[in-house]
Amino acid sequence: MFSDDRPIYRQIRDRIIERILTVGDGAMLPSVRALAADAGVNPLTVAKAYQDLQSADLVRAKKGVGLFAADGAVKRLLNSEREAFLSEEWPRVKARINRLGLDVADLLADA
Repeated sequence: MFSDDRPIYRQIRDRIIERILTVGDGAMLPSVRALAADAGVNPLTVAKAYQDLQSADLVRAKKGVGLFAADGAVKRLLNSEREAFLSEEWPRVKARINRLGLDVADLLADA
């Protein structure tokens, strides 16, 4: 369920980000307790992930109602995810493509 390469709260944060990207701005997010129970982790771990997202203005809390994806969160997340992909993941993928001798036609043939 969780990998050893990154802290669990960061992995939970990534799951919340995926949910925001799926459900969109303004959507209600799972409560700390519900997400902790679902993931099988301590609620404090989930709370830390949510605090991180609230500090980045990606999640907002409505007292007595719940947690919601902030307005504009999807756009900001897509921009940062694209930037991270292009700077961190793409160079490794491109190098592997080159090592394997693949070209664009090979890659698109299976798409």
